[in-house]
Amino acid sequence: MKVLTAAEMREVDRRTIETGIPGLVLMENAGHRVVDLLAEKFAPLAEQRIAVLCGKGNNGGDGFVVARQLYTRFRPRMLDVVLLADPADLKGDAAANYRMLEACGCPVQREIPASARCATLVLDALLGTGITGPATGRMLEGIRAMNRDFPLAKVVAVDIPSGMPSDSGEPVGECARADFTVTFTAPKLGQVMPPNCDRVGELVVGAIGSPPSLYENAAVSLVEPAMFRQLLAPRPPWGHKGTFGHVLVVGGSVGKTGAPAMAGMAALRAGAGLVTVASAAAAIPQIAAHAPELMTAPLEGDLEELAEGKTVIAIGPGLGRTEGVEDLVRRAARLDLAVVIDADALLPDVDWNTEQARILTPHPGEMSRLSGKPTAEVQKNRLTTAREFATAKKVTLVLKGQRTLLAFPDGRVWINPTGTPALGTGGTGDILTGLISGLVAQFPKRADEAAAAAVYLHGLAAQIGAREMGEQPFVATDILRYLPRAMEACAG
Repeated sequence: MKVLTAAEMREVDRRTIETGIPGLVLMENAGHRVVDLLAEKFAPLAEQRIAVLCGKGNNGGDGFVVARQLYTRFRPRMLDVVLLADPADLKGDAAANYRMLEACGCPVQREIPASARCATLVLDALLGTGITGPATGRMLEGIRAMNRDFPLAKVVAVDIPSGMPSDSGEPVGECARADFTVTFTAPKLGQVMPPNCDRVGELVVGAIGSPPSLYENAAVSLVEPAMFRQLLAPRPPWGHKGTFGHVLVVGGSVGKTGAPAMAGMAALRAGAGLVTVASAAAAIPQIAAHAPELMTAPLEGDLEELAEGKTVIAIGPGLGRTEGVEDLVRRAARLDLAVVIDADALLPDVDWNTEQARILTPHPGEMSRLSGKPTAEVQKNRLTTAREFATAKKVTLVLKGQRTLLAFPDGRVWINPTGTPALGTGGTGDILTGLISGLVAQFPKRADEAAAAAVYLHGLAAQIGAREMGEQPFVATDILRYLPRAMEACAG
């Protein structure tokens, strides 16, 4: 699913109007999409007490359409429509819809009446995607009222919660907190990036008439199962262990044997036919004891020889920082097969540029080491940091954290919507490395989709597990316990 900036959305609207669909029709369709959600989630609407708060721009115009539909079709128990602006300031399609609402006999008030405080539903149509700074004046008053003064109400935002910037997850001032957001055509960048993504509630995307061809080349997408569902299709009946790839996990040192073992088991659970863990000789007995399905090999001498017959290498889990690690990582970078790089193998100044897939999986602290930027700056500018690094180094970058990002060498960025704070426990990164490796092993020519599938399934399995177990008791290997249910949910 494509994700648009405010400028891209304005261009889509402009070109849609050029195709012959008037702006008034787009606004009417937008209002209908909001009413569709209200009718689905809050039936019967005739029993609801509803307040619709409108601003003077096109977002307010959408709100007038919603109010007219509610007034003429559903006749709710209470309907307070409030315009927090001077009617003389309304222009264009917003003014036209204001006049139509008045013509229906629905009164429009200029202040929020005391009776509205008992509303069961509040429609936020104050500010849309055109805001460029913090909300002020009456818009700010309306935002504060929505956040504070409607204790019984669910808040439904029209297009975007008022005051939220469209192009950034970082707040620029106070913004409304919604239980549902009905956005139009495509999600906006600010709605899907943290921390603002936590304020949109359930995000619903409504089509209003813009042809998808107008935005199909947008560089940012939201990961969804449709993007990788084919990778989860039933296997061919003639398949065998040699059909589904062989993963070589390079890592593990004394005291850190669990990391490569978890990565290896995750690769198997993702569907890899074979997994070999190469580690220091002293660590091999402990690694082998974790799971009988894992093959092992001593990490001595020739990495190139170990890589023979393998489909993908995962290097880094539990590797340590001992002498010789840097040389080992540089040798891995030169191998003619896909490589997934994590943990101690994430070294700066390594040339990963090759025709084969190179997938780096840093957390923010490791991204700081790779990029030379402070961790706080990485977190504040996650998308830009990930995209710049991936394009400059010609790698696929999986920047872990809330809304994990997948950035590709050609400038595309995919945003993963799954995950939970339950993942904040040791070993979850090793599991992710294994899942990526196991899926890439099966689909080496579809490494982008395989990485996206692994990240999405990793987060979804954790969500399912956290719902059943709670966030605190959840540990890394529980991801593998709930992975089958995540796969089943995504396979359709």
